[in-house]
Amino acid sequence: MSVSSIGVLPVAVRALHTGQEVAITGRIDVHSVPDVRLLLHEIIDTGCGDVLMRLADAEIGDATGLGVIVEAYTRARRAGRRLAVIDMTERTGRLLRASRLDRALVLRESAEADTVAAVTA
Repeated sequence: MSVSSIGVLPVAVRALHTGQEVAITGRIDVHSVPDVRLLLHEIIDTGCGDVLMRLADAEIGDATGLGVIVEAYTRARRAGRRLAVIDMTERTGRLLRASRLDRALVLRESAEADTVAAVTA
């Protein structure tokens, strides 16, 4: 598991056999987006398969929080990968549907928890 020590937002990265899973906790806003962006770029650029973004413990605080998700989607698509948002709160789901991002992103309720294996950095 890798946790960002740069800023205030902890981001855990776990490997799956089909790609990578990113669990984000805390508030995604103008203050935390730079850290989230750096880690997402690294994950997308160095991995393979689907990128699963777990947002159950995250809150999208402002437009920059939504923007970093759009940016990650675009970067993943250019890398030939898919971005799937999984395990989101009802509020996050409503926000993604209201902004029509549900049409571009793969939205899933949850991933199989038993396929997750921890990776140490």
